Amino acid sequence: MREPLIPDIVRLHGKWRGSAIAVVTPDETLSWRCFAQRVDRVANGLIGAGCGGGARIGVIMANDASMLEIMFGAMAAGAIVAPLNPTVSDASLNAMLLDADISVIAATADQVHRISETRARLRLVDGDAPGWTAYRSWRDDQPDTLPRADLARDAVCNMIYSSGTTGQPKGIAHTHGGRLDWAHDLAHALRYTSSARLLVATGLYSNITWAGLLPTLLLGGAAIIRPSFNAGDVLRTIADAHITHTSLVPLQFQRLLDHPDFTGADRSSMQSMMCCGAPLPLHIKEALFGAFACGVTELYGTTEGLITTLAPEEAPGRMASVGRPLPGEDIRILADGDRAAAPGEPGEIIALSRFAMHGYWNNPTATAQTFWTDPEGRRWLRSGDIGRIDAEGYLYVTDRKKDMIISGGQNIYPADLESVLATHPEVLDCAVFGVPSAQWGETPLALVVLRRPDAIGAETLRDWANQRLGRQQRLSAVEFRDGLARNANGKLLKRELSAPYWEKAGAHRS
Repeated sequence: MREPLIPDIVRLHGKWRGSAIAVVTPDETLSWRCFAQRVDRVANGLIGAGCGGGARIGVIMANDASMLEIMFGAMAAGAIVAPLNPTVSDASLNAMLLDADISVIAATADQVHRISETRARLRLVDGDAPGWTAYRSWRDDQPDTLPRADLARDAVCNMIYSSGTTGQPKGIAHTHGGRLDWAHDLAHALRYTSSARLLVATGLYSNITWAGLLPTLLLGGAAIIRPSFNAGDVLRTIADAHITHTSLVPLQFQRLLDHPDFTGADRSSMQSMMCCGAPLPLHIKEALFGAFACGVTELYGTTEGLITTLAPEEAPGRMASVGRPLPGEDIRILADGDRAAAPGEPGEIIALSRFAMHGYWNNPTATAQTFWTDPEGRRWLRSGDIGRIDAEGYLYVTDRKKDMIISGGQNIYPADLESVLATHPEVLDCAVFGVPSAQWGETPLALVVLRRPDAIGAETLRDWANQRLGRQQRLSAVEFRDGLARNANGKLLKRELSAPYWEKAGAHRS
């Protein structure tokens, strides 16, 4: 008998936890029995359409039970599910569909007009659209018998696409076994139990969401799914639904703290909160520890398969750290030339992980470039991030390797400058990146969003920051903006922000 994989575990929850709540949306509440039956119906429908073993299923949907059913039904069919970010451009969306060579498209009615990909054999729509098959009727026509799918631990079961905002899309492929190990390890680190009530307010396409969703489903908890993030709605849902767990990005936590109803909201049910997707500013982290008895677990990681966590009880005295690797995982720091970094020396963070990705879909060159093989023949995953490890083994992330500014031959890490700017009481948001400089090659520039317009001048703020920065770090200028470009997970789009400066100079930043 093979090891039970996630689709098997969902099916067993339907048997042994049948009447317990599995999924709650604004429109319906599904027991584990109902959810497991629907997953099997989807799996049987896909297999019957010839879209089982290895077929790619593209999902472009809003947060809803239907999306969850399709994703896990595809996995149960032995297919590969690729949930796609609906907030990217039409060009990026269709590039992902082409890259995955999808056999089935599942979409909500508001997304179908964006899709020009034509090779799919089956088009399912949750709603109504000409030329598309109505998902719910199709699902209900399928048997809920045991799907005849030959699942294997080392078979690819899903692909999470990288941002899709620039360059060629990369589908990050994970196996059934890798996802199961990932869910087990995260369940321990984030303190999930079978009584967990997870609030999902981030997109179901996102790996951030899966970091809470898979542990919840693995242990038989309940996922309370909201259509999108709204701070007031989240606060009400925490109180009304007795939420115990959630995963949010820093910008969302900031909006919760700033909401006028926050002080009076009942937050007593929260047992574990995780923040990831972007660095958590210290002032937000400290405020969360003051506002929630459970504190917050900061998770640093990559979709490719690296994770460290800073548990709440480990945070005092090391708030700026992102913690240590999960049990069984190892990390190192590689300095220039791929040599081992000295203690405390910054370099690229690499990981040895049992849940590392299978590889980038149909892209062996990029896959090879993302792994580093040590003298013992072990394949370490490159993160592309710069960090250092202190004497106690705690990791501190300095910056993205690609965002590092090299000015006059000196390495400057934008996150260091941003952390200084963020301490000014009038600074709401900021981004630092390199711009062309005839003297230095490139030099740091800061874009800043103020809390109060005209509260401080740009040169005054620049001088204030430079007094607190090292001589090699000093900002060349500060410019004010009404807002800064971020992706759906709150991560700054620095390439997009910096591009006009390099284009104007007729230069290119590698």
